Amino acid sequence: MRIVEILLVEAPHKPGYMAKVLGVIGEFGATVEGLNAVRRLDTDTIWEVTLEYDDVLSIEQLFEQINLLPDTFITGKSDRVFNRHKQGKIKTVSTISIDSLEILRDVYTPGVARVCQAIEQTPSKIKDFTNIQNTVAIVTNGTAILGLGDIGPEAGLPVMEGKAAILAEIVGLSGVPILLKEKDPLKIIEIVEAISPSFGAILLEDIKAPECFTIEEELIERVNKPVFHDDQHGTAMVVLAALLSATKQSNVDLKDRVFGQIGLGAAGMGICNLLLEYGVQDVVGCDLSIEAQKKLRSLGGKPLSLEEVMATADVVVATTGVKGLIKPEMVREGQIIMALTNPDPEIEPSVALEHGALFATCGKVVNNMLAFPGLFKGTLDADVTKITHPMKIAVSETLSSLAKDGALVPASLNKEAHKKVAEAVYEAAIKQKNEYL
Repeated sequence: MRIVEILLVEAPHKPGYMAKVLGVIGEFGATVEGLNAVRRLDTDTIWEVTLEYDDVLSIEQLFEQINLLPDTFITGKSDRVFNRHKQGKIKTVSTISIDSLEILRDVYTPGVARVCQAIEQTPSKIKDFTNIQNTVAIVTNGTAILGLGDIGPEAGLPVMEGKAAILAEIVGLSGVPILLKEKDPLKIIEIVEAISPSFGAILLEDIKAPECFTIEEELIERVNKPVFHDDQHGTAMVVLAALLSATKQSNVDLKDRVFGQIGLGAAGMGICNLLLEYGVQDVVGCDLSIEAQKKLRSLGGKPLSLEEVMATADVVVATTGVKGLIKPEMVREGQIIMALTNPDPEIEPSVALEHGALFATCGKVVNNMLAFPGLFKGTLDADVTKITHPMKIAVSETLSSLAKDGALVPASLNKEAHKKVAEAVYEAAIKQKNEYL
């Protein structure tokens, strides 16, 4: 497993001293992911060095080696990550400055009663006179938090706050974390249905498979507003975007090739589903779960063994969480391989390329953040009640079209890309809406 450490290193402010530190880090076998000068003293500089290294290495040995350098020593570890989470990452703020009695009486009692009555008489006015159309419930029961597993809803709150912060910063939506201390799918469905009037849309997050499939499918039927499980469809949209770019760069038509999915959990099943909807005719997949195999078959895919998938598929995506699952000898000449498990992929891209892959990449390029903000913004602006496959495909095609200079997708913080995604989703939603009229 790859581990990230943030060290504080004090070294003389002279040429060559920091270079020696970086040399020691390289010899240790770690990768420098970030280097910042955080404080300048009289003759020294304190540097914040972000490292990534394999957990088989002893970080204490690196500390000793750095401290042996002339006039250089480690002063501690940075708590930068924890500091950025301190007291949370989101808050509710008023859009109106309440600085007079008149404003208070208008936004609260007695004036607010007239607005309540107007909504009672015409329920659709809730979208005009409240923030509901900019509000997303971010719902989890904590059973599949990142790669950490079932750690509980409270421990998953930092992830939900992160989602909310991204929605606010990137597209101006208000995300509200909802933590459910419940594992029974039926009870979760009933709870979310009961609170759904408070929100414009429902984002399901980090709920384990196979329960997540039942919960999403049932809520879509029960709740007359957008419901979306990001672990399935967010990953799928960005994967499809990356595959469109990779196949375009490799002069391959994705729809005419055999697609193989290794791992049929939430992400894997979402990928298969979207690729079939996109028009890929031949989808195969593998998973140890019999239920997952049955679900793939019900979608139109074909369950195979790992060895059969690697021997059959022209394009392979892996989302298993198992480091080194794909052996080098399984790689076929000309395959496109995306091993997406972080931080350690099913096969290193360099190894896949050495053994004949036409194109290979890892999970660092596939970030759900590229998809869900624009998807929700476009959906809510279009005022539709369901997120459909054409809307998801619009996200993928837009992201692929915006990838530049050999990249598979745009940068995660490219706000223009998120704006374009929202516009594409809006247009796809309005087109469908008009077709139904």
